[in-house]
Amino acid sequence: MVVEINRELYDDADEHTPKFTAKPGINEEIVKLISQTKNEPQWMLDKRLKSLEYYKQTKVPTWGPDLSKLDLDKIIYFVDPNTKESDNWEDVPKEIKDTFDKLGIPEAEKKSLAGVGAQYDSSVVYHSLQKKLKEQGVIFENMDVAVQKYPEMVKKHFMTSCVPINDHKFVMLHGAVWSGGTFIYIPRGVKVELPLQAYFRMNAQEGGQFEHTLIIVDEGAELHYIEGCSSPRYNKTSLHAGCVEIFVNKKAKMRYTSIENWSRNVYNLNTKRALVDENATIVWVSGNMGSQTTMLYPCSILRGEGARADSLGISFAGKNQIQDVGGKAIHVAPNTSSKIHSKSISKDGGEANYRGIVKIMPKATGATTSVVCDGLILDKDSKSITIPALDVRNNDVEASHEAKVGKISEEVMFYLQSRGLSEEEAMQMVVSGFIEPIVRELPLEYAVELNKLIQLEIEGL
Repeated sequence: MVVEINRELYDDADEHTPKFTAKPGINEEIVKLISQTKNEPQWMLDKRLKSLEYYKQTKVPTWGPDLSKLDLDKIIYFVDPNTKESDNWEDVPKEIKDTFDKLGIPEAEKKSLAGVGAQYDSSVVYHSLQKKLKEQGVIFENMDVAVQKYPEMVKKHFMTSCVPINDHKFVMLHGAVWSGGTFIYIPRGVKVELPLQAYFRMNAQEGGQFEHTLIIVDEGAELHYIEGCSSPRYNKTSLHAGCVEIFVNKKAKMRYTSIENWSRNVYNLNTKRALVDENATIVWVSGNMGSQTTMLYPCSILRGEGARADSLGISFAGKNQIQDVGGKAIHVAPNTSSKIHSKSISKDGGEANYRGIVKIMPKATGATTSVVCDGLILDKDSKSITIPALDVRNNDVEASHEAKVGKISEEVMFYLQSRGLSEEEAMQMVVSGFIEPIVRELPLEYAVELNKLIQLEIEGL
């Protein structure tokens, strides 16, 4: 598709900011421009435009945190860093490379990863994969590249049965303006021993990031994928509305680890979902530290007999933050099982909510589910709210829910301080013990990093 790009839709970039940046707001011209810039096939443009139609007809949801201050007409929906993707870190432009070097990319790749992708605003700037995995048929690509190289596979799976384009308001928006992200295919029987990782950096003020992650784990294959997200602090609102679609085929195993540390000006309205087939397993491990408001509920649809889903999450809500997170499990087939374990910490008036649902459908006989929500409140001004739902539609099931919310007792603090710890050290020790069951599910490097992030939040840094 060869087109003429309408530069009137872009702000001019100066020599200090080498970016190709669309003007704020969303319309058909912006959507076409994104598609044309990426030289997409007609079917993808048609899907984008249909998503835009749905988006215009749908109201912003009102059932969760207040989104009335999010002005979608002021968001910039496409920010291109104006650099080509490379598999050589030295070829990445210095100003972008410096940002990722500070975040430990690609240093982590040398130590414990089988492949790394890095996205800066709306474009992937770096991607690499171990040679032996390529030889086994593993595909690890920028999503934009995958549309070109694997059109049939992408067309079959992209926003069809897992996350359809009319799912909800922000999925519709994502379908219209998505850019970058990750495409992974693990062939039948291949077990990827080291994790693959992608890191997403949203750097533009009032920008939006809409990366799309599509993962297909074929029969009997195994994968651990790690995602990291961050952004600098600005005074104006930014939006993250990514989408994750995972297909876990028969007897396959998938672990998805995500550490999101957006700055306090970001609305994080992400959608993550997996379709899990016969005797397959999905494990979600999530850490949410940043953002002004987060709404995120990883969902597992257990459509094959014996399918299993575990969802483990930690969230921290500080001053002027709402962490509205949780998990969903939909049991469709017999003898399926799910566990959702959520832990939250709130401090300085922050609000940490668990919101989730488990549905056990009529044919899902022999299903088991367990939901556990633990909230730790560090002061009198903060909140922790649990909003669970169990929808059970047959009698041959085992279902349980447990919720505990509490504060650190004065007796515990006195005891620890009497042993020589400062008040701050005592609080950190209690918090570390509280989150330990989730943190131990992380690779060592990420467990250490998550503990550091939480310590900084407790210290108010």
